[in-house]
Amino acid sequence: MPERSDPIQCVWGDDLGLATGTVRLIGYSQTWPEAFSAMRGEVIQALRGVGHVETEHIGSTSVPGMTSKPMIDLMAGIEELSQHEACIEPLERLGYAYKGEFGLPGRHFFVMGEPATAHLHLVEHDSHFWRLNIFFRDILRNDDDARDRYVHVKRELAEKFADSRPDYTAGKDQIIKTLLREGGWTEG
Repeated sequence: MPERSDPIQCVWGDDLGLATGTVRLIGYSQTWPEAFSAMRGEVIQALRGVGHVETEHIGSTSVPGMTSKPMIDLMAGIEELSQHEACIEPLERLGYAYKGEFGLPGRHFFVMGEPATAHLHLVEHDSHFWRLNIFFRDILRNDDDARDRYVHVKRELAEKFADSRPDYTAGKDQIIKTLLREGGWTEG
C-alpha cells in the first residue's frame, strides 16, 4: 500500500494523536468538529460503492467542552454488517488499519495513524452499538452534571493508568453504566 500522509494530522498538527496504549487527556479543541467533518467526507467517498453509509461523531471529542483523548471517534453505519469486507480495502487506502472486531462483536474497528488520530467503528446502522453510542454522546452533550462527573472519573483514571489504556477504558465502565441508567437507557 502506498504511503499516505494523514491530511488530518497535516491540517490539525499536534492537536490530534495519541500513542498506542497510552492515555493523555487535553481540553476541548474547536478543531475537532472540523477534523471529524473532513474524515467523514473521506470515509463516505471511499465507501460510496458499498451502499448507503451514515456517519456520526462519537466519543468525547464529539462533546463541546469535554476533556478528551486527542483522537476523533467516527462511527460509520452500513446497511448490513456482512458488507464490512467490502469496506476494508477502501478504508485501508485512506490509511485506516483494520483491527477486526477488537473485542466487540458487531463492530469492525479501524485505527488511523501512529500516533493514532482517529478510531473508526464500522457497525450496522441502527444496531445496538449505534444507538448506545449516540444516546451516551447526547447525554454528555445535554447534561452538564453528567459531563462533569464523567470528566472527573476520566481525569482520575488517566492519572492512574497513563500507560494502560485497557485499564483506563475498563475503569470508565461503571460511570458510563450509571450515566446511561440515569439518562433513561433501557436497551440491555
